[in-house]
Amino acid sequence: MTTIKASCPACGDVTLTPDDVRLVVCTVPAWSYYAFECTECVTEIRKAATEDVVRLLRSGGIVPQTWDVPAEALEERRGSSIAWDDVLDFTLALAADDVDLVAEAVRSVVGQG
Repeated sequence: MTTIKASCPACGDVTLTPDDVRLVVCTVPAWSYYAFECTECVTEIRKAATEDVVRLLRSGGIVPQTWDVPAEALEERRGSSIAWDDVLDFTLALAADDVDLVAEAVRSVVGQG
């Protein structure tokens, strides 16, 4: 059986089998990783998986899982982030019967609110 050498930050080198390692290959290569549970301290260890690491682990018998990142996650973000006050204001607006939410949203985007 194939053995895989990996390292735990707390325990040092550990020996694993292909069943002990989870390889996740992402459509964004920089987000690919492999993970394993340390045989000594039982902590899950997660490390980046470069293309070379992916090739090496696959050659050791590890079947990768694929992770397709939705396009929305890769979109450029502009504008300020939503704060807790914004969420609370929105919740209060939903509770009011006489508020035109579309008009409130337009006023908020235009900056008149």
